[in-house]
Amino acid sequence: MLKGFKDFIMRGNVIDLAVAVVIGAAFTGVVNSIVQNIFNPLIGALFQADSLDKSLILTIGSAELKFGAVIGASLTFLIVAAVVYFVFVLPINTMKKHADARRKAGVVREDTPVTEIDVLTEIRDLLARNTARQ
Repeated sequence: MLKGFKDFIMRGNVIDLAVAVVIGAAFTGVVNSIVQNIFNPLIGALFQADSLDKSLILTIGSAELKFGAVIGASLTFLIVAAVVYFVFVLPINTMKKHADARRKAGVVREDTPVTEIDVLTEIRDLLARNTARQ
C-alpha cells in the first residue's frame, strides 16, 4: 500500500501538476497586481466610476439583477486577458521567434560549445558552396 502511494506521488505528472499550480498561483498574483494597480486606476480616471457592482441594478420583487456586476466582471476578464497576452505571451513568443530565426540562420552564441552537429553542418555548407562554384 505504501509502495503504491510512493509510486503515485513520484509520478512525473503529479510533480509537474504541483509545480504548475504553484507557478500559476504566483503568476496570478503578478497579473492581478498589474491589473489592480495600473489598469483599474487608469480606467477609473477615464470613466470616473467607483464601481460597476452598484450600478445597473434591476429589482424584481425581492430579487436584484446586478447587470453592472456582470459587466464589471466581463471587463476585468478582458483586462486580465489583455495583460497576460501583451505583457507575457507576446514578448515571449517574439523572443522565441527571434531565437528560432537565429538558430535557423546558423548564428551561434559565443558561449555555446561547438558540437559535432555544428561542425558537420559547417562542412556540408562549405561543400555545397564549392560544388555550386564549379
